[in-house]
Amino acid sequence: MARPRKQSDETALFVRIPSEHAAKLHRAADALGAPKRELISRLVAQYVNPDDPTALSALGSPQAEWTLGQHSFRPASELEILTPAQLAGLLQVEEDVVVELADQGELPGRKVGEEWRFSREAILAWLAETE
Repeated sequence: MARPRKQSDETALFVRIPSEHAAKLHRAADALGAPKRELISRLVAQYVNPDDPTALSALGSPQAEWTLGQHSFRPASELEILTPAQLAGLLQVEEDVVVELADQGELPGRKVGEEWRFSREAILAWLAETE
């Protein structure tokens, strides 16, 4: 049979802590003759004040120690040579606009066969030019 709650404004909380800390909490609760939830409540009331940055910093920064799984990051390499569609995405315009500007000689590019190709470096330099 569950123990009756002493206060009606309690919130259930489930946390996982390292086994050694759980054992330490269990021993402390036994030594004090108090339920673990009461001991935790007292500790939070005494040591955790989210409105006081100094008090929070005294608790340390657990985020720096947290491990939330594994990740792998490899930045996508930027293409050196762009098609009209890729350049349109970079410039955030329609592909037809890119082809029209290239045909007019406004954009630095070269035709390779029947297709336009653009150097990313030349386009970025073109964008940086002042008129």
